[in-house]
Amino acid sequence: MEPTISRGLAGVTVDTSHICFIDGEKGELVYRGYDIRELSEATYEEVVYLLWNGDLPTSTQLDAFRAEIAEGFTLPSEIVDLFRALPEGTDPMHALRTGVSMLAAFDEHPDGVEDDDVRRIGRALVAQLPSLVSAFERVRRGEEPIEPDPALGVAGNFLYMLTGERPTAAATRVMDVALVLHAEHGSNASTFVARSTASSLTDVYSSITAATGSLKGPLHGGANAAVMRALESIGSVEAVEPYVLETLAKPHGRVMGFGHRVYKVLDPRAKILKDVSKELAEESGDGRWFEMSLEMERVMDREMESKGRQVKPNVDFFSASVYRMLGFPPDTYTPIFAVARISGWMAHLYEQYANNSLMRPRLQYEGPTGRTFVPIEERG
Repeated sequence: MEPTISRGLAGVTVDTSHICFIDGEKGELVYRGYDIRELSEATYEEVVYLLWNGDLPTSTQLDAFRAEIAEGFTLPSEIVDLFRALPEGTDPMHALRTGVSMLAAFDEHPDGVEDDDVRRIGRALVAQLPSLVSAFERVRRGEEPIEPDPALGVAGNFLYMLTGERPTAAATRVMDVALVLHAEHGSNASTFVARSTASSLTDVYSSITAATGSLKGPLHGGANAAVMRALESIGSVEAVEPYVLETLAKPHGRVMGFGHRVYKVLDPRAKILKDVSKELAEESGDGRWFEMSLEMERVMDREMESKGRQVKPNVDFFSASVYRMLGFPPDTYTPIFAVARISGWMAHLYEQYANNSLMRPRLQYEGPTGRTFVPIEERG
């Protein structure tokens, strides 16, 4: 009997989970029973607590959780020194992946996979990832890293450590929304890599390092940066339509930021980010990137409808203009994704370590058989 080949593991269910539910046909994303549209009103720390513990925190629980996270914001100085030693032009995702791996060397108990150790490391990484991203960004600009402010949350501290200026409440709110929307998304590529790596019972740092490497890919976390590069190359609202038509006319032409492996309708996160992008454009008085995004959405809708297809914006599409209006350079967009997704990665690692089974899928061999070894001196 021929085996069923599911390339990319499409449609393959490898385990059960209590963390996230996605209905791609209806455009629904649910964290622990809560619709993402409702959770977009929460802070990032509230959602991290929910993902890790199954329930939203009380005020007392949230204060204690924030205090525990705040203990991890400060990085070992040796990691900052490493960032200074990296060659000019180093991709921020290479720096982040290296920094995550290096953190294990400064943990007295990096290899523990019991629940207490895994949760301790998780709390630290939620604080350390924004510190890693902001420290590298400042170092490569020739600036000194900013010491974190324990009074600020993850979103506020991230913006503060990047700019050196205390963020406005509005900017912090936008960052919170972006982090919440990117926090978790089921068994996506990087989350599957994290769980698969952890299934060998290796340590958390190794699993998160592997997940970070997966996230870097342009078909996963790298798509948002590709959207911004496209908008920059287009340059104006008037040039959007010719760009879209030219791209679609190419063999396998794909407009980045549209379509999703799971969603067959509009990604629910895209609608929320679209509203956020509009608000930012109105507040800043600079609507260029948002207007270009709207025009690209209009042209794509028209072209896809003419082909009888639904190819809607995904979360990467409007996150590009949001991050640009917040002042982030495009090559930091994927690291920002990692800052958010560490919460989802860790939630899945808690499940994996608690009920582990080594992941060992099979490959169908289609190579030659029956060959006879020939000594090297007899090979022509």
